[in-house]
Amino acid sequence: MDTAEAKKVLETALLCAREPLSIHSLKKLYVETDDQGRPLGAGVGADTIRDLLEQLRQDWQGRGIEVVGLASGWRFQSRPEMKQYLDRLNPEKPQKYSRATLETLAIIAYRQPVTRGDIEEIRGVAVNSQTIKMLEDRGWIDVVGYRDVLGRPALLGTTRQFLDDLGLQSLSQLPPLQQISDVQNANSMEVLEAALQENFEKAAHAAEAPDNVAPEDAPATGAVQEAAPDADPTQEQTNEQHR
Repeated sequence: MDTAEAKKVLETALLCAREPLSIHSLKKLYVETDDQGRPLGAGVGADTIRDLLEQLRQDWQGRGIEVVGLASGWRFQSRPEMKQYLDRLNPEKPQKYSRATLETLAIIAYRQPVTRGDIEEIRGVAVNSQTIKMLEDRGWIDVVGYRDVLGRPALLGTTRQFLDDLGLQSLSQLPPLQQISDVQNANSMEVLEAALQENFEKAAHAAEAPDNVAPEDAPATGAVQEAAPDADPTQEQTNEQHR
């Protein structure tokens, strides 16, 4: 298979996919098998696929959609400047999340890993169990460990599904924040909330994932997707970046 054909196959797969495709998944496109299903060769390597993705990115420059890499893989999505036109097809405004939900999610995203007690100390009020359960059901947060203290409280962190739904590849792409010296400062919490809400609104218009951000009363979005080998923001790395 020559380069042009390989790129056409890759482009077709991404355009037809309903969710981001990892490099591992994309490699399956090029594995030829015999009648018994045994591979006939090594296929196309990960580096070659990354080169093809970069070529596709260049090919689609100046168009209304673009190739983007997310935490769990690659996909086509609409460019931000197309938002005003797509809104005419779907005039409903993006879902606004409650202050309690945004505060809880923002604290987990920017200060992970945290326990429920940490969140309550920062917010100054008790955390509603339904808020934590809703975020877990949607695949946005998960238990990443347990603190080695009495009672071994669960440590919470965000998932790759959370990054995908925000249209991001890693936590480092979240809007940068000024150093927060007093975590209970009201202005700091407003910055955290505004940063997440802005990203949710932007991601809501991705062409290939129009249902990524579900409204408050919608069912769960499902399990965390497979991680892309070339975009593997491990929990340990992201924790150090955002503590």
